[in-house]
Amino acid sequence: MIGIALFLFGWTLLSQYRPSLPNPWVTFLSAVDLFAHPFYVESANDQGIGWNILSSLGRVGTGFGLAALIGIPLGFIIGRVKFMQAMLSPIISILRPVSPLAWLPIGMVVFQAANPASIWVIFISSIWPIILNTSAGVSQVPQDYLNVARVLRLSEWKVFTKILLPASLPYLLTGIRLSVGVAWLVIVAAEMVSGGKGIGFWVWDEYQNSQYAHIIVGIFVVGVLGLIIEQLLILITKLISRGETTS
Repeated sequence: MIGIALFLFGWTLLSQYRPSLPNPWVTFLSAVDLFAHPFYVESANDQGIGWNILSSLGRVGTGFGLAALIGIPLGFIIGRVKFMQAMLSPIISILRPVSPLAWLPIGMVVFQAANPASIWVIFISSIWPIILNTSAGVSQVPQDYLNVARVLRLSEWKVFTKILLPASLPYLLTGIRLSVGVAWLVIVAAEMVSGGKGIGFWVWDEYQNSQYAHIIVGIFVVGVLGLIIEQLLILITKLISRGETTS
């Protein structure tokens, strides 16, 4: 509470020196007004904040889902097969540090549309934490476990379900959490550049209209949604980890 009070005090103080910056009370009234009618539709580029939030959530879900669908199996393969690790590690090391927005022009060229290009940016930005954490988890599996599996002549599927997956699950879940965080950070910047509909585009559009209080509301919306998603993932991680411990 003390931190929040100091934050609001600093915000109010700053707004006194910069009158164009809305103070907390004005921002709160703007938020009340915005969320009174979150799903209105005036035109293609003038829609309520609710539609823009849903649009961004849809893009994040699609891009992250594709990243998980490809990244998790690829991470297991890289961690399990030394040849694949040696072959793909240099490529990942080169591509992973690339700025997410640098991928947007490639997406626009390939897909010729803003929406799939934004999903592409989320996909390519969020797949690396999944691959790297999953492969690291698989690589950490004690060799003794694998030797026992070899002596017992377990099939590769049994090795995967009974040894690799349980042992690497904490790493995998950490990678998923990092990946979702990256996806949510990237979507705002991608939508600002690509346009269309979404919370990033909405914030940029409000800036063009000099609706600065709406921009601050959008920032808080992004933060709150990111916090909710993170807490949901922490809850899911605890439930899965408890299930593994119980079994």
